[in-house]
Amino acid sequence: MTYTVINFRTKAALKRAVESGQPVVVYEPGGWPLREGSVALEGPHYPEQHTWYASAQIARAPSGDFVVTKVR
Repeated sequence: MTYTVINFRTKAALKRAVESGQPVVVYEPGGWPLREGSVALEGPHYPEQHTWYASAQIARAPSGDFVVTKVR
């Protein structure tokens, strides 16, 4: 699973951030390399129990980070 750097409490909060144009950076804690395309997100972060899951599209930003471009 992939996580957002910002620890969103709800999927709705994640969607609002992406829709407003806020850059939402993602990371893969298991060390797997990310690539552009579809990923599965979950939150909030461990050790809290995950209460939401989302499918998202990510793309590489000019900074080199991967950011969410769309949430489903």
